[in-house]
Parts: sequence; structure tokens; C-alpha cells
Amino acid sequence: MKKIASIFKNKEIVNRIFFTIAILFVIRIGAAITVPGVTVSGDLANAMNSANAVSLMDLLGGGALQNFSIFALGVSPYITAQIIIQLLQKDVLPALTELSKQGQYGRKKTEMATRYLTLMLGAVQAYGIIKTMENSDYITVNMELNFWSYAYIIVILLAGAMTVMWLGDQITEKGLGNGISVVIFAGIVRSLPIQIGSAANMWIGTNYKESTELIKGSFQFALYILAFVLILAFVVFIELAKRKIPVQHSGKSGGQTASMAKASFLPIKINSAGVIPVIFASSILMAPSIIASFITSDTPEWLKIFSYSEMVDMGNGFKFPWGLLIYMTLIVLFTFFYATIQIDPENLATNFRKNGSYIPGIRPGNETERYVRKVVNRVTCIGAIALTFIAALPVVLTLSGIFGNNSSLAIGGTGLIIAVGVSLEISAQIDGLLAGKSFDEVQATAGRE
Repeated sequence: MKKIASIFKNKEIVNRIFFTIAILFVIRIGAAITVPGVTVSGDLANAMNSANAVSLMDLLGGGALQNFSIFALGVSPYITAQIIIQLLQKDVLPALTELSKQGQYGRKKTEMATRYLTLMLGAVQAYGIIKTMENSDYITVNMELNFWSYAYIIVILLAGAMTVMWLGDQITEKGLGNGISVVIFAGIVRSLPIQIGSAANMWIGTNYKESTELIKGSFQFALYILAFVLILAFVVFIELAKRKIPVQHSGKSGGQTASMAKASFLPIKINSAGVIPVIFASSILMAPSIIASFITSDTPEWLKIFSYSEMVDMGNGFKFPWGLLIYMTLIVLFTFFYATIQIDPENLATNFRKNGSYIPGIRPGNETERYVRKVVNRVTCIGAIALTFIAALPVVLTLSGIFGNNSSLAIGGTGLIIAVGVSLEISAQIDGLLAGKSFDEVQATAGRE
């Protein structure tokens, strides 16, 4: 309560909160405006309640794909472009690698390249979404189907994506948190009350006539809420957990206080890759379906292998979730891959040597590199297992049929990881703003004295 009171006493934080809410309100209005010339089927809303690739696209679109709105692409092309640029900067494209070392100027040039790539990827993704939606009978284009009609819809979707990206940048500068993440966060939080309400209606609302059924339903609903809270706590723990490698600096140990020595460490997060591996894995599984939609309007039967929300019939009544197995394997592989990119042991060891830093008991150079690599691999192994469990949980619950036909009740998933990560980021930013105000007040008091 004391922190909440301090927040509302801080004019800057209050202004940032209201500015963020205003921008999100604009985005929600845009998410309700369907693309002109397109009619949306009711089946699209049902598809969003399933643990499939379409629901993930809606998640990255901030919940705007459900109405096939002008903001349907959301920030998905921008996220993909960012990931590609980050990969190319790792000594793949020398020009981008050089820009990454040029400070503020390099960051501006890299951001410009990211935006151009966003336009190209957005155009391809927009066409893929249109064809996928058409082939699944989720939308009907009320125009003559030719190049110009598709170009018209693609331009609208691209304009919406760039507008959302610009609004996200405004949140980053004048609001709270990273704007792109906050846009996705708003779409996730929007669906939580609906999910809880559906659960209450399923176990309590339909059983009010029979007292025994009401008691049973209330117990099931309470168990569902408890499971949700436990999964949420687990995600928070994974997001905050880190392995601290002690680091000392030559020439500074003599004058170093106990508190400074304690604070000198290299933190390695268990989940250093965030949700990027999940997005990677889902994109790869979606690619065959999008490519097939360019070739034929009929969905080939073999594509079910790449759908992690379906069981593939292997004959003799035996079904196996090949898509889910591929999905989980890709998440693990990409977690290790992205963690290596985020924490490069070779560059770390080189920087330690240049700065006169070292890990106690470990020789500088190759031995430091091997030690850091070993620690990163061990920590990432735990993170990969945890991330795979959280991402696959709603799919497993859906395939098990525990919630019947209402798969929207499945807990866990990518959305929960994003929501927790953004919440922690906003909380840390607020703490920083409050600490800054406290420091200013102390300085002002000292100046008066």
C-alpha cells in the first residue's frame, strides 16, 4: 500500500500511466475495426480459443486478429525483423556487425534497417494470413479476387502494423515499459477475465440447481484457480531465477567494501531467451501451412504433422502428437541457440581480460570461456525444460480433453510468460522512478541545510 501511495504522489509516474492507458485505448479501438471489404466468420473466434498457430498469431497481434482488424498484424513482423537483425549482427553480416559497435549512431541505423525489414516481412505475412484465413473459411473477401484486391488488404494491414509499432514507440518514450511488449501484454490481460468467467460458468454457473453438483463444481473451480496461481508463481520464479558467477577486478580488491564485493557478480538468467524460442518454433511449424496455402486451397493431410494441437492417426486406432513433439524439440534447441547468442562466452572472456576482471579460481582466457560456457549450458538446460513445460502445458491440457470442447480454459502458455515478464519490467521501471525521486528529495534537503 505504501508503494501504491508513493506512485500516485509521483506526478511523472501518474502521467506515464495515463499516457500508456490512452495509447492502449487507441489500439483497442483499432483492433475492433475490421478491414474494409472483408467479412469475418464466427469460426475465427472459436479458432482463437484453441492452442494453435492462429491463436499465437492473435497473441502477437495484441488480440486484433480475432476481428481481422486493421491492426491484425500487430507487432509480429517487427518482432521477427528484430530477431533476424540480431542474428545477422553476430558476425553473419559484417556491415551490421560493425554498426552494432558504433554506439548511438549504429543503433539508429540498425533500427532503420529493422523497420525496412518489417515492411517486407509484414507484406509476406499479411498475404500468408489472408490466404490461410480464406482457405480455412475464417474470412470472406467481398471483392473480385485479383492482384489489386489483395494489394489493397495488404496495404491496410501494413499501415496498421506500422501504426501499432509507432504507438508502441510512444509508450516506450513517454509511458511505462517497452511499448511493443506492453501492446502484447494488453491483449493477453484482456482475455484473462473472460477465461476466469468461462471457468466459473462451466463449473458453477450450470450447476446451481443441484446442491451436490454446486459443491463439486465449486471445488473444481477452486482447484482450477489454485493451479493457475501455482503456474503463475512458477513462471515468476523462472523469470527471476539466475545463477550468479562471482567476479573480481584486479587493482580494486584493496579498496572494495563488503557491499561492493557482494554486488560484483555476473548474473545468468535461467530463462535468458525469454519467449523467443517459442515464437521461433511456432513460426517454423506455421511455415509449411503458409507455403501450402500459396500453392493450393485444399489443406494436405500430411500438414497435420506440423500442427501441435492435433493428434495424427498412425493406423489401427493409434494416434500420436507428432506436432507437439516437434514443437517441444524446437523450443529446446532454440533456447540453447538463443542463449548462446545472448551470452557469448568467448566475447565475455575477452572483455574480462581487457578490463582486468576475473572469476575467482578460474584462469583468464580459454579456461574462463570454458567455465562460463559450462555454466550457461547447465543453466539453459533447466530454463529450456521449464520453458518447454510452460509452453506445452496448454496444448497437452487441450489434447487430453480435460476441459472438454472449451480449450480456452487451458492454463500456462506463451501469453503467461510474456505477461509476467512485462509486469516485472514495469515494476522495475516504477521502482527506478521512485528511487530517482527519493534521491532528488535527499539532494534538495541537503542543499537547503
